[in-house]
Amino acid sequence: MHLKKMALIVEYDGARYHGFQLQAGLPTIQGELEQAIGSLTGESLRVTCASRTDSGVSAAGQVVSFRTESQHPPETFVRALNYHLPDDIAVLEALEIPMDYDVRTKAYGREYQYLLLNRRAPSPIMRSRTHWVPVALDLEAMNKAASLLLGTHDFSPFAGPDLLPGIRTTKTLTHSALNRDGHIISFDVAGESFLHQQVRRMVGAILEVGLGKVTLDDFERVRDCGKRGAAGPTLPPNGLTLLEVRYRDIRKALQDQEMSLVGSVS
Repeated sequence: MHLKKMALIVEYDGARYHGFQLQAGLPTIQGELEQAIGSLTGESLRVTCASRTDSGVSAAGQVVSFRTESQHPPETFVRALNYHLPDDIAVLEALEIPMDYDVRTKAYGREYQYLLLNRRAPSPIMRSRTHWVPVALDLEAMNKAASLLLGTHDFSPFAGPDLLPGIRTTKTLTHSALNRDGHIISFDVAGESFLHQQVRRMVGAILEVGLGKVTLDDFERVRDCGKRGAAGPTLPPNGLTLLEVRYRDIRKALQDQEMSLVGSVS
């Protein structure tokens, strides 16, 4: 039987899940995906993701991959998996990719968004998607702090406790800015990759500036201190969404493989 590799673009509301990665006895995104794929193909397999999300974190454009003997076309995977998946997880697109294509290491960028609800009253509707801040914020100062994160820095002060030994803490941010739309303040950040809890700690530190608790000079000193976990606080996960995982060549790699196969046959 011919083995092939599939990539899926997946959207999910992470509110009731204990993160992406499998955990025994707990609901996870990986567990739901593998169960749905098994219901469709009859296979017991593992899916890998481009960017592991923590408990409570959502995604609008997570990318996962898996190897399968199923010969269903991509459109069947989309339709059938959405039938088997719960309502808070959806497959947006399916694509056959080269067998050696790694959706994690081939990604050149990841974009996240964190939402703050800034008004006196909480929102029952938005409580699972935002972090509520009931007092006035200095958005100009917050944006200045966000701009101090641009470029290449050692982000270990913004790293969470689950940082793996030996992992590189120097990262490059290509975008870091806040925008206000009514009562919603969005922090949008993009870079090649991120450390455990990095985004939630960055926006927590930026929020301290907006509240007037930390000066921009102090913010910059903490950024450069090199001490693991010195920055923060770590905001709750419910405001965080993985918007997109970016690739330069995922479709081109497949096309090149197809052309190579045609050439070898001819």
